[in-house]
This record gives sequence, structure tokens and C-alpha cells, in this order.
Amino acid sequence: MNILIVEDDPRVADFLLRGLRAEGYGVQLARTGTEGLERARGGDLSLLVLDLMLPGLSGLELCQTLRAEGHHVPVLMLTAMSTLEDKVKGLRLGADDYLTKPFAFEELLARIEALMRRGREQRPKASTLQLADLVLDRERMQVTRAGRPVSLTARELAFLELLMSAPGRVYSRERILSNVWGTNEDPLTNVVDVYVRRLRSKIDDGHALALLKTVRGFGYRLDAQES
Repeated sequence: MNILIVEDDPRVADFLLRGLRAEGYGVQLARTGTEGLERARGGDLSLLVLDLMLPGLSGLELCQTLRAEGHHVPVLMLTAMSTLEDKVKGLRLGADDYLTKPFAFEELLARIEALMRRGREQRPKASTLQLADLVLDRERMQVTRAGRPVSLTARELAFLELLMSAPGRVYSRERILSNVWGTNEDPLTNVVDVYVRRLRSKIDDGHALALLKTVRGFGYRLDAQES
């Protein structure tokens, strides 16, 4: 999932870069509206985080230009201006959501996830997910590895589907809990680690290439890279 941040304030830009990369997102940074427009036109983006006040080309002008050119990437607009008129203008010019500075990082994450979820819901889901020789059939909710069936519980299937939906992305324990178990689960529980061990034993044991990786200090990811 690739995010482009267009922000000229170095402190805010650094805060966003470090925070979103720690959450496992691929992040690019542009510091002017003109640079942001060029990157947005040429990149395969999942989301655009766009400051309103930018040198060269304002966030509103950038958003309006992208929409006029037929680009439908979700846009989360950041601004220090919190008047209703400013928000309405931004939304009418094509922004999908609005966040007023200063903001809590958890709120930013929640809004990003909501926008990406909305985008996924609007696109038809692939009926199968595949990574190397691991295949998840979403219609039958069946898993095979190297052509052999893998028996998983409903919760294990949900966990695996989350990881397979974005190969290479690092998911923190908190993010996994929120997506698979829901927000009411105790964040101090070790249930994620228990299920990681179960998944490993079912999809990796007996295979030369281990797909489920631990990223120490961050969380877990699924990829086909050699360790």
C-alpha cells in the first residue's frame, strides 16, 4: 500500500514518514504542490495525504487538477484551517476526508484505514489470493500450500487473509488485533503470538521457504523473500 505525503513542514513530514513506515506502509514524500502533482500522476498510489497550504501549487489546486484528469486516488487533506467553509470547499474539489492540525497519530491511522477500506469495498475482490505456492480461495475459504490442503480455523483464515491481502506489509500486533479480533480485545493479550505459531506450523512447517516472517520490534508480514 503506497502513500504519497505532500507536506512542506519538515517536522510534520518527518513525523508522518516515520509513523507510517513503522506501520508498514510504503511512503513517498513531496515538499511542494508541483512535485506532489508530478509524483501523483506517475505513481501507483493507494492514498494521497495532502497539506492544504503548499508552495508552488496549493493542495486544493493539486486535488482539483488530479480529479479533472481522471485520477481517483483517495485524498486525505491536512490543514490548520478548521472553518466549515474551508472543509466544504476541499470536499467539493475532490478530497475524500479532512483532518485538522494538530491531530493524534491514531486518528490519522484510523482515517487512512477507513479510506483504504472504502476503496477496497468499491473494487471487486479477487476470488483467490496467492503468494508463492500458498493459495487462498476466498469463495470456498480454502487454503493450499504446494497443492496440498491446509486446514485452518475461521480465525486463522481471517488472520491469513489479512496478511495475504498485502504481501510484504508489516502488521503490528495492535493492527492485527483490531482487524481480526476487533477493537474490544485486550491489547496486552498474547493471542496474536499464539496464532502466529499456529499459522507457521500449518503453512510453513515442512517447506523450504518460510512465508510468515517476524519483524522484530514491529510485528509480522507475509512474503516470499529468502530470509
